[in-house]
Amino acid sequence: MLTVAHRVRPSGRLWNPAADVYRTADGWIVKVDLAGICADDLEIGLDNSSLRIRGCRRDTLFKEGFSYQQMEITYSRFEKTIQFPCVIEEASLAHDYRDGFLIVTLLCKEVVDRQGLRPNDQGN
Repeated sequence: MLTVAHRVRPSGRLWNPAADVYRTADGWIVKVDLAGICADDLEIGLDNSSLRIRGCRRDTLFKEGFSYQQMEITYSRFEKTIQFPCVIEEASLAHDYRDGFLIVTLLCKEVVDRQGLRPNDQGN
C-alpha cells in the first residue's frame, strides 16, 4: 500500500459560518454556528441596521511534522454580517458562546425601520 504524506496548511478560503435569526417581542436573537472558535477572539459590532461578527478558527491540534490523510474543516478568518429590516445600532447587545454556537441577543427600545417608521406608523 502506498502512503502519501501531505503537509498541513491552513485554508486560504474565507469561512462563512451559518446563522439563524429570530425576531422576538423585544428585539432579535442571532445564533451562529462557530464550532472550534475561542470566544475571546470574537469581535462583535453594530452599525445602523447590521450586526458584524468577525474572528478566526484555528487548528489548535496542528503540530510541526504532522501530515494529513483527510482535511475537510476550514480553518481561516471569517466575517459574518447580518442585515436587519430596522435600525439596531442603539440596541443593547449580550452574547453567549455555548455548545459551538454564538448566541447574540439584541434588545431594542423600539423597532424603527430603515425609513425611520415604526411598525404601527402609517407613513404620513
